[in-house]
Amino acid sequence: MNWVLVVVGAMVGAPLRFLTDRFVQSRHDTVFPWGTFTVNVVGSLILGVLTGAVVAGAASAHVQLLVGTGLCGALTTYSTFSYETLRLAEDGARFYAVANVLAGVVAGLGAAFAGAAMAQALWG
Repeated sequence: MNWVLVVVGAMVGAPLRFLTDRFVQSRHDTVFPWGTFTVNVVGSLILGVLTGAVVAGAASAHVQLLVGTGLCGALTTYSTFSYETLRLAEDGARFYAVANVLAGVVAGLGAAFAGAAMAQALWG
């Protein structure tokens, strides 16, 4: 049963990642990968809220599998983040490559901590 929850979550997360990435990136005329940045930060926020909810006893292990492992696992993408950063560096956009790494890590961690704090405020 657990694998079904992960698959169902991923069936939502993967197309959501693709559509969000295309939507966001189409609105920016820059080489910076705003679409991937967006899905990774949003996924980190969701995981932070979910983690806080699980710690507070407000979310079950099934929700954790569905949303955390399935949805967020397919929504967020470290491989694309790495590929796009490498591509930026190889294309001579070193500033954007460094900015992508720094902003991605700082914003992702910040979103996760903010999500956990929101969960603590709601259910703690």
